[in-house]
Amino acid sequence: MTTSPVPGPAGARIALPPLAVAERLEVVPRWDEEVAYQSWRPQILAPSTWRPAAPPRVFAVVNQKGGAGKTTSTVELGAALAAAGLRVRLVDADPQEAALTAWLRPQYPGEGERWSLRSVFFDECTLAQATYPTRFEGLDLVPSGLDLARVEYERPIGAEQALAAALAQEVEEPDGPGWDVTIVDSAPSLSLVTVAALTGADEVIVPLKVGGLDMKGMASLHRTIRHVQRKTNPKLRVGAVLLTAWDKSGFARQLAAKVAEDYPEAAVIPVRRSVRAAEAPIAEQPIRLYAPESTAAADYDQAAGLLVAVGGEAR
Repeated sequence: MTTSPVPGPAGARIALPPLAVAERLEVVPRWDEEVAYQSWRPQILAPSTWRPAAPPRVFAVVNQKGGAGKTTSTVELGAALAAAGLRVRLVDADPQEAALTAWLRPQYPGEGERWSLRSVFFDECTLAQATYPTRFEGLDLVPSGLDLARVEYERPIGAEQALAAALAQEVEEPDGPGWDVTIVDSAPSLSLVTVAALTGADEVIVPLKVGGLDMKGMASLHRTIRHVQRKTNPKLRVGAVLLTAWDKSGFARQLAAKVAEDYPEAAVIPVRRSVRAAEAPIAEQPIRLYAPESTAAADYDQAAGLLVAVGGEAR
């Protein structure tokens, strides 16, 4: 197996502690649509057949619209799983913003080549070689930048299968993959790189901001996911829809019912609006460190426990 990344010049890594959450959202197999608005409260919808997945697991965080909370969801789910003791790798697959790379700042070694996700697509290195530690314990990163756009216009041979092949190569190593969970933060488009992420993933996570414009783009995303399931990745399933910036409204209720209808296999998880959570990227910290008392930190922590079995059960 390729040598695992070691901490860079920044020194000791910061531990991601567990959260002290007084109250979790209720998990129900169906919503009671008859409950009065005054009594309505956020609940997680999980089908009766729902079971958290066992590591190793690969997730693609996808929505073709910007501002839906993809990067925040990637960071917070990863941080929650790292805090639970799993080794987590995040992959920055957005060539325009590279927001994940800017937020977590990979710790490069003092010497040698600096690889990125683009390098993996062009067969210059393995996915493990392009993975670097962040400042946070248990959380590693495959960085990206503007040069990832070369994949779109140069279209290297086998690009749609590049991530799937790279991940499969790790599984075949004698010790297996070095990470329990890999989460890919996709671009706000249904690009070649995004299709490659879906092709390599076990599950899709769809962050959806509670707003009318986000709802309009869901049809295209739905078609793309179903196309990938038919053509390149039959095992792919929609694991969860995260209703980001959630607050109590009639539209939020309508939106939740719609996505539950479109993705009956998925958990539908509200992530409550938090002003302080929006400041975390500027501080270059996960929300669970910057604002551990926020509802967003608690909701992402609960979502991570539903998606991945830690110690044999959901948290």
